[in-house]
Amino acid sequence: MSPQTSASAHDDKLPIRMLHDRVLVRTDTGEGERRSSGGIVIPATAAVGRKLDWAEVVAVGQHVRTVEPGDRVLYDPEDRAEVEVRGVAYVLMRERDLHAVAAERLQDTDDSTGLYL
Repeated sequence: MSPQTSASAHDDKLPIRMLHDRVLVRTDTGEGERRSSGGIVIPATAAVGRKLDWAEVVAVGQHVRTVEPGDRVLYDPEDRAEVEVRGVAYVLMRERDLHAVAAERLQDTDDSTGLYL
């Protein structure tokens, strides 16, 4: 398995290989309460408009061209399929369902902000 198609969680190899244009990500936040930038606690039951979430890419299929394991991606949490591997919850999606990518490797370009929007 190449590093591009394998995944690691806590430095252990996951027993999974992604196919085609699939991307496996680990979400950054839980479903509990959040804090605003001003420090106000927002309960989990508060009504919020459509909100996108960030996640870390842990594995990609062989036809994925724009993201690599370790990148952070922006996605719509309503368009997701969850899977549990070794007790850890992951989200499985197609590459086309990603809205943006943020990665250290993207900072080398002089006209980039680090995000593909």
